[in-house]
Amino acid sequence: MSARNHDVTVYSLRYGLPLAAFFVLFFITPLLLLVLVSLHDDTAVSVWGVAQYVKIFGEGLALRVLGDTLWLGVQVTVLCLALGYALAWAYVRSSPTTQKVLMMIIVMPLLTSVVVRTFAWVVILGRQGIVNELLLGWAWIDKPLRLLYSREGLIWALANVQLPLMTLPLITTLQRLESNLEDASAALGANAWRTFRRITVPLSLPGIIAGSLLTFSATITAFITQSLVGGGQMLFMPMYIYQQASALQNWPYAAAISLVFLVAVIGCVTLLSYLGRLSKGYATT
Repeated sequence: MSARNHDVTVYSLRYGLPLAAFFVLFFITPLLLLVLVSLHDDTAVSVWGVAQYVKIFGEGLALRVLGDTLWLGVQVTVLCLALGYALAWAYVRSSPTTQKVLMMIIVMPLLTSVVVRTFAWVVILGRQGIVNELLLGWAWIDKPLRLLYSREGLIWALANVQLPLMTLPLITTLQRLESNLEDASAALGANAWRTFRRITVPLSLPGIIAGSLLTFSATITAFITQSLVGGGQMLFMPMYIYQQASALQNWPYAAAISLVFLVAVIGCVTLLSYLGRLSKGYATT
């Protein structure tokens, strides 16, 4: 093929070999090792079998922890969606100067370590924390509330940590909406709420799906926040896997529940991705 007829968009596969090798070395290989370790019946990893999977689906503890972890992800995602949509809506309706301030506020948490933010919530939600001190000072409560090491406190802490992941996709989507659509809806007699419900929300579904996907995935794997704010009273999959692998040295069982957790997360992500394709009109019938 002459240089004149050469298609510049076609590249040789050899250019992708370094990336493929990196992918195989640091993702495929560890995943295969995890599968092999899970297919052992003893902690010494010497006897082959599927006893670990029988234990998972037989005893039910791992499945209950898995279900609770996924439900936590749903709760945090819904809260982040409510807060993030309001914040994104305020952003697109603000002046350029206010948008700069709001963007700095939204992005700032991403520039701060998640450990620092989590410890801040430990201070805020403690018995002598900011929330309890304010409520006691206003005489709204007689004694400190148990906010730390509670599910409600954990949900709010996770929502704060993951809120930028929901807000930024929503801002991108809402900025692309034509303002003429709202004017046309108002001209046809629709009030603001009907316009929001029938036009704005459906057209912003790609941002909702993208934000939900990021928030849900980050929430259910948030080991640090779940451990520090949730404490030992609540058990979720990241901590459960850590206990089995590090504390009990039961590597086959830890590998098995890790794979079950991985499959469940992939299933949820696939479902959200499919809903995202439907929202864009790309799904096939």
